[in-house]
Amino acid sequence: MTMKSEEIQQLFAQFESAASNIEGIECWSAREIQTLLGYSKWENFEKVIQKAKDACRNAGENESNHFPEVRKMVTIGSETERPIDDIALTRYACYLVAQNGDSRKQEIAFAQNYFAVQTRRAEIIEQRMLEFERVKAREKLSQTEKQLSGILYERGVDNQGFAIIRSKGDQALFRLSTQQLKKKMGVPDSRPVADFLPTISIKAKDLAAEMTGLNVQSKDLKGQNPIEKEHVDNSAAVRKMLVERGIHPENLPAADDVKKIQRKLDGDDKKVLKDSKTAKGKKKK
Repeated sequence: MTMKSEEIQQLFAQFESAASNIEGIECWSAREIQTLLGYSKWENFEKVIQKAKDACRNAGENESNHFPEVRKMVTIGSETERPIDDIALTRYACYLVAQNGDSRKQEIAFAQNYFAVQTRRAEIIEQRMLEFERVKAREKLSQTEKQLSGILYERGVDNQGFAIIRSKGDQALFRLSTQQLKKKMGVPDSRPVADFLPTISIKAKDLAAEMTGLNVQSKDLKGQNPIEKEHVDNSAAVRKMLVERGIHPENLPAADDVKKIQRKLDGDDKKVLKDSKTAKGKKKK
């Protein structure tokens, strides 16, 4: 589910206010990050931190530079405090924690993007989250279509038949053939049209494919013709839902090449480690 701008702004403010400075290095308390990331139990969050530590070592980094253990005082009653174990997490450590967290949590998706960008401004993070969501939607569509292809193969549909079925589904969803849609959107002939669709169109194709996979099995459909009709009907049903809400998918503008967006996101991810090493170098001077 797409996060609203106000939700992003609220999380941004919370993550900004939770940051502290330890010996010139920006850090976050693991105990505070636990709450911000939607984990109610420390025991469950410790497992995520351990995975992040493992990833840190696998990247050739010294985990003690990014996960130093500290103690903090917490209030347990009226004017009563006691010390508890805590971990000071660098930005790189927080990034690894987010990467190993429960991706179904909106807070985790936000954190993955918050700690990945070099310049943390709310509007930059919001834009990155939109790009992040589109890349994830495209990955999900690929997984769904791969699974559907396997289901259909077991029911007498080969790769060529699957391509035809998928094309007929596009025709029902967009009211244009795949080639017509590519031409209208300026998509190269050698590239899948889904790589240039906006997020909502990618999700529409994914929903239709999910419905087809489910119904093919529940109705025990076999052979290309009945399965093709099923997929066309499902794609048409998804289109009907969109049109009723004023969305005509064939009229939506093409989006940037999803592979280009993926490379940009990967580049941001690599900067996280680079920035952490730069900060560590400054601390030694």
